[in-house]
Amino acid sequence: MDSYFIYILVPLAIFSFIALFTLFAVYAERKIAGFVQDRLGPMETGKFGLLQTFADILKLLQKELINPAAADKILFAVAPVLIFTAVFIGFSVVPWAADFVPANTHTGLFFIMAVVSIDAIGILMAGWGSNNKYSLLGSIRAIAQMVSYELPVGLSLIAAVMISQTLNLNEIAYSQGVLSPEPIYFLGFWNVTDIGGLFAWNIFQAPHLIVSYVIFFIASLAECNRAPFDIPEAESELIGGFHTEYGGIRFAFIFLAEYAMMFLVAMLGVVIFLGGWNTILPNIGSLRLADWTTGLYWGIAWTLFKSLLIVAIQIWIRWTLPRFRADQLMTLCWKILIPLAFVCMAISGIWRLMVMV
Repeated sequence: MDSYFIYILVPLAIFSFIALFTLFAVYAERKIAGFVQDRLGPMETGKFGLLQTFADILKLLQKELINPAAADKILFAVAPVLIFTAVFIGFSVVPWAADFVPANTHTGLFFIMAVVSIDAIGILMAGWGSNNKYSLLGSIRAIAQMVSYELPVGLSLIAAVMISQTLNLNEIAYSQGVLSPEPIYFLGFWNVTDIGGLFAWNIFQAPHLIVSYVIFFIASLAECNRAPFDIPEAESELIGGFHTEYGGIRFAFIFLAEYAMMFLVAMLGVVIFLGGWNTILPNIGSLRLADWTTGLYWGIAWTLFKSLLIVAIQIWIRWTLPRFRADQLMTLCWKILIPLAFVCMAISGIWRLMVMV
């Protein structure tokens, strides 16, 4: 019976978190956009506009579900659910704290990459099922962008996996803190296993992983269709891209999926490169900061802090940089990010051989 309740409560808890995060992130994005552009942002609905996102959700839920006359009704209805479900399932293998992960599997990283890729099928279904030239063009743009940028994402993650020697996300997080079963070497030579903190993160164990993380971060922006890579949803020429015909709760699911994906890729980058649930604070002599701040609740707090900081950077970039052209988008991917990712992967192989010797 206990297991039965866990199978129900964990998905509900993840969905609740995604919904609350989306409410918070939309409000934060409006406020950050207002700050960047010297405006106030939401101010009228509630204190400091805090209720504006709640009002938007209520508005979406009350809207009538309209099917375009020439649309493929099955594809049109299923697409938003598939897009959200693909991202939603990805949260099942990401660790929030030490041994606190919904599904602790030895193929966690492979699983999350495979499941999240289904998102592309949902986007294509939305564009094709709408039977609208703007929607179809937006979906084709999105698929071309997502398939291209999955290559540098995958290669950058492989570079990190070659250092960690596991696909288990929880074990990767363990290998970046004081609880690591194996010695941790800062810059490859200084044993910092007992010190922990910032010095034990993957990007400092092998410095070339800093470049890998930058590649991962840039490519993940494109995976999320976030500016400056939001050409699939470019309002100036596509009205709204693949979700032009969607409204009401169907649009809400697509909206939820976009913000859930933002947090998911931010959290995945934190786990792989930035220490996961391990604290930033090191042990300094008798001051055992890393030991003290690595428990369950502290682990969740550090995971949230790091991930939300990355989300804030994603939002900041959206309101700072102009949108890329399609040719600039593909040039960045195929001529810069992919070759750099291959170089990082090769360095990881050489680095691992040097450690073994």
